[in-house]
Amino acid sequence: MLIIGIAGGTGSGKTTVVNQITEELKNEEVDVISQDHYYQDLSHLSMEERVKTNFDHPKSIDFDLLVKHLQELKEGKTIHQPVYSFKEHNRTSETVKTEPRKVVIVEGILILTNPEIRKMFDIKIYVHADSDERLIRRLKRDINERNRDLDEVLWRYQTTLKPMHQQFIEPTKEFADIIIPTNRYNTVAVDIVQTIIKDRLA
Repeated sequence: MLIIGIAGGTGSGKTTVVNQITEELKNEEVDVISQDHYYQDLSHLSMEERVKTNFDHPKSIDFDLLVKHLQELKEGKTIHQPVYSFKEHNRTSETVKTEPRKVVIVEGILILTNPEIRKMFDIKIYVHADSDERLIRRLKRDINERNRDLDEVLWRYQTTLKPMHQQFIEPTKEFADIIIPTNRYNTVAVDIVQTIIKDRLA
């Protein structure tokens, strides 16, 4: 099993890069696991308290469960991923059954901050984008897809997103094997990753 970690700031284009990497691979050979589904269970908090949670700090992620699930996949076991609701700011009661595959891609802003999970990645990728571009993408996504209002998104960006990016996410570039700029010039980097994957699969 080949495990690939793809990190980068919020709105950097990680999902686009994941899609570019996987588009030539057969679906049955690839699992994509999102860090977002591994936010800590906050059922013990009120809605008001959950809204105020800093979801851009490494402590917001249940890395123990994510590491456990990756280890089980490597052992050929089936896992049941938690499902997270951005509307409720909490996990739901649902899970997603995930079978072992030849390639597992783990994507998320904080996945390279954890030393234990970094050791599990065969390839570590950091997706880089200009900060203004990331803010614009985040605004569009949170307003259109997550039903957040403009003031809430801007408040969260200023109070948590930007400082957490500078403190925790940007420094993880140093752990990356490949840094991919999310613009029209990123095709060579994506081609390199695809080639490595195909070689490993062969």
